[in-house]
Amino acid sequence: MAKKEALTEIQITLNVIGGKWKPLILHYLEKTGTKRYSEILRYLDTAPKKTLTAQLRELEADDIIKRTVIPTVPVQVEYSITNHGRSLFPILDIMCAWGYLNEGGYNIKHPTCEYNDHTRQIKEKRLHDLYDQFEADHVGDWLPNDNQSTSK
Repeated sequence: MAKKEALTEIQITLNVIGGKWKPLILHYLEKTGTKRYSEILRYLDTAPKKTLTAQLRELEADDIIKRTVIPTVPVQVEYSITNHGRSLFPILDIMCAWGYLNEGGYNIKHPTCEYNDHTRQIKEKRLHDLYDQFEADHVGDWLPNDNQSTSK
């Protein structure tokens, strides 16, 4: 199979979890386990069926979720997270923490990040430490390089 093209590594991540519903689907499955299509649809509330189906298929194609058909009448389909999909949990956790700390003017319909004053401090520290580590790892990355000067 031919490799897909990607501009950057970030694009690869966005190709897999990008989209309005994918991170929410993954977070829901992470917190609640295996779910049927109708349960995911009910949780997402306003997700169009066509869009939900497409995003579930993309997640399955990327080996992030597993689709299991249960031969009943009518046929039931369940979705669960694969081991490969579990590797996204730290990213989802950081997204949840950032959203929690920046919820400002939002009314959260399904609060699932399970934070209180104690965990808020932990998440703030984790985000701060992550930022500090990023800064330390990228010292000078954003500064103009004297060797790349274009004006003479």
